[in-house]
Amino acid sequence: MSAASSKPPQLSNWPLSWSVCSLQGSLLTLAVLVLISFVHLSLSSLRFPLQNSGGTRVKLISVIDDVSVSTAHLEGGGEDLPDVFHLPEIFRLNYEAMEKNFKVYIYPDGDPNTFYQTPRKLTGKYASEGYFFQNIRESKFRTEDPQEADLFFIPISCHKMRGKGTSYENMTIIVQNYVESLIAKYPYWNRTLGVDHFFVTCHDVGVRATEGVPFLVKNAIRAVCSPSYNVGFIPHKDIALPQVLQPFALPAGGNDVENRTGLGFWAGHRNSKIRVILARVWENDTELYILNNRINRAIGNLEYQKRFYRSKFCICPGGSQVNSARIADSIHYGCIPVILSDYYDLPFNDILDWKKFAVVLKETDVYQLKQILKDISDDQFLQLHYNLVKVQKHFQWNTPPIKYDAFHMVMYELWLRHRVVKY
Repeated sequence: MSAASSKPPQLSNWPLSWSVCSLQGSLLTLAVLVLISFVHLSLSSLRFPLQNSGGTRVKLISVIDDVSVSTAHLEGGGEDLPDVFHLPEIFRLNYEAMEKNFKVYIYPDGDPNTFYQTPRKLTGKYASEGYFFQNIRESKFRTEDPQEADLFFIPISCHKMRGKGTSYENMTIIVQNYVESLIAKYPYWNRTLGVDHFFVTCHDVGVRATEGVPFLVKNAIRAVCSPSYNVGFIPHKDIALPQVLQPFALPAGGNDVENRTGLGFWAGHRNSKIRVILARVWENDTELYILNNRINRAIGNLEYQKRFYRSKFCICPGGSQVNSARIADSIHYGCIPVILSDYYDLPFNDILDWKKFAVVLKETDVYQLKQILKDISDDQFLQLHYNLVKVQKHFQWNTPPIKYDAFHMVMYELWLRHRVVKY
């Protein structure tokens, strides 16, 4: 089920004597760390391909700006990070550099009362977009000086357009006119053709609204809640924004495996081929609780959410768009997510090792689903559940944001990508 990833050797064990204050030693240390990270990720991609089809996953390691980081810190100082990260030490160093140096300029243009600058709301399935808009404005990453910016945020909200009943055709026109106005007014897009620009959209309408603006989709970084390879998602450039249904109806689950007597659970609409097959094959099974519809509230208050508490594994099949809030629900309620999709780029896949807290399957595995889950031993399940509790905070949006939460994880993904072009 899960395989142990190799880790970089502890620097304290290396037979080298470097001065803590030596600039040369720090530079060499960082160079070796980055080299180890690339070797590690290359080997991991060969042995443990997370994605089953549809695109090549590219791991990105940012070069640390602050070369004065002491080797004493590299040797184990600072807080410990769990091994659910691909490279905990590299993550810590990059995260510290991000917090110290990362700057984002938000274009001030656009009427906040229409589709710009402010989120539509912070609740519902697409709250992630709203939280990001609010958090970035209030964060220390924001700069009023575009000359010191690493990235430029295009603050247009497709979710807000949807709320006002705008048609897809008009959405595309609005997006195109807005971006072209920024290009005409400011010099920053043309310096890189938009590679150091990004926009955020957590709705399938965002994909529809922006795919008609090819120069934006191909050049800028997309932070999107429907990261499907078959809608033009580019893994090494774009970001999979976690789609989270907040506020959660019930508290987070965890350390409660004795209550999880159900093998697997899914309830939802059959709005994709894989969901149709899942319901047809398993809806009458006695060990998998599969419902070919959402749970009716008449059955019981919050019965849908309570099922997450009582199940070991929660099935997350792709819908009309690949992503859904079900994955984040599963993580929050402590139910091991079973990703059942061929074309999905998992949120924070550059950072977190999903094999250690989830089950990732191909769509053709749906026919053997029950046996696959039953073959996971109790010890393996306990380890998956233990790791799942560790990552819950990374899929939680907060206002104001807190360290390592969903907002900061998205910012970290942007930080990794901001060095693709240097001018």
